[in-house]
Amino acid sequence: MRILITGATGLVGREIVKQCHERNIAVNYLTTSKDKIVSKQEYQGFYWNPSTGQIDLNCFEGVHAIINLAGATISNRWTPKYKKIILSSRVHSLRTLYKGIKDSKSDTIEAFVTASAVGIYPDSLSNYYTEEDQLVDDSFLGEVASVWEKEADKFRFFRFPVSKVRIGLVLSAKGGALPQMTKPIKNYVGAAFGSGNQWQSWIHVSDLARIFLFVVENQLEGVFNGVAPNPVCNSKLVDKIAQVFKKPLLLPNIPRFVMNMVLGEMSYLLFASQRVSSKKIEEEGFQFHFSNICSALSDIYGHEIDGKTSKISYKNEYIS
Repeated sequence: MRILITGATGLVGREIVKQCHERNIAVNYLTTSKDKIVSKQEYQGFYWNPSTGQIDLNCFEGVHAIINLAGATISNRWTPKYKKIILSSRVHSLRTLYKGIKDSKSDTIEAFVTASAVGIYPDSLSNYYTEEDQLVDDSFLGEVASVWEKEADKFRFFRFPVSKVRIGLVLSAKGGALPQMTKPIKNYVGAAFGSGNQWQSWIHVSDLARIFLFVVENQLEGVFNGVAPNPVCNSKLVDKIAQVFKKPLLLPNIPRFVMNMVLGEMSYLLFASQRVSSKKIEEEGFQFHFSNICSALSDIYGHEIDGKTSKISYKNEYIS
């Protein structure tokens, strides 16, 4: 099998590449930097520029599935200019892939899966969301996820199944939000945000990569939540991280207006509450390696929490 991956050098993309190579799955990847193109049998790079619609059609040769992770990070300050970049990067990436598939006339593709985000679900302390829920959050992140998914739906034009994975808070020591959350805690200035009651639907990065490959290998179709089975509230997550580093939480919860002054509109990410179900992907036969927050943090940081240690260890990461 050979899989084409966009965003292969990002946090989730690197983990998917590593797991592909552990399963002897070859990877083609697209990059906007010609300096990052590697030519190996199991790891072949190709140039593209979604902002101008450029793509090397050779990237589709022999490809059995496509995993799309492309899009500008949401973790930069949401200025009006950068919000346009966040949205356009996702739309243009999908449009460039769509046109590339048509122009290449590839007949080997059997599955297409794209990332989305649980931010599409409305902010709520009480709701428990499944993929069947149709309401969209009235925030910028809700708008981004909605537009992203509608653009992905256009791939139904082709004969292969199309699926979308709505990603929650990805836990990894190698990037994403977790290292940023640990810094203040390690420096004795950690605290929950707001009431601390907001739900955070999280997932260990290795389980998330496994979900993408599970969807591909089983040629699943539709929407799937990329979250672990047991969401936690913000105060519990902060408390468990503090336990990992054996640090006390000395400060009161941080008010929302403070983070608004520091981060602007992007502070919404810290206070939004989405409690999201993983039942649908589990009913397809997927089994999580990390179903609770303690086992996930124990694996990531190598410490025991509440008497729980991880039985799974992923130490070797493919480096391009």
